[in-house]
Amino acid sequence: MKIRIFVTLKNGVLDPQGKAIHHALENLDFKGVNDVRAGKLIELDVDDSTSDSDIEKMCEKLLANTVIENFEIEKLTDQATEEA
Repeated sequence: MKIRIFVTLKNGVLDPQGKAIHHALENLDFKGVNDVRAGKLIELDVDDSTSDSDIEKMCEKLLANTVIENFEIEKLTDQATEEA
């Protein structure tokens, strides 16, 4: 089973990487970008027997710093896997 985990900074947490990207876009003359928030995408290939609870624990214990980051778990269907 394929799992995607999106990790993003919580609102109010400073995002220096996002600010750097935003500044670079402005320097490249891209207009209309109001803000940039950078995050991480983690893809896991796990056994079908892996529980939702175990996946959430992986995020809480290792994959995300839950003090400053949020995470979202997405299970990929066979069709979504083929498209990617």
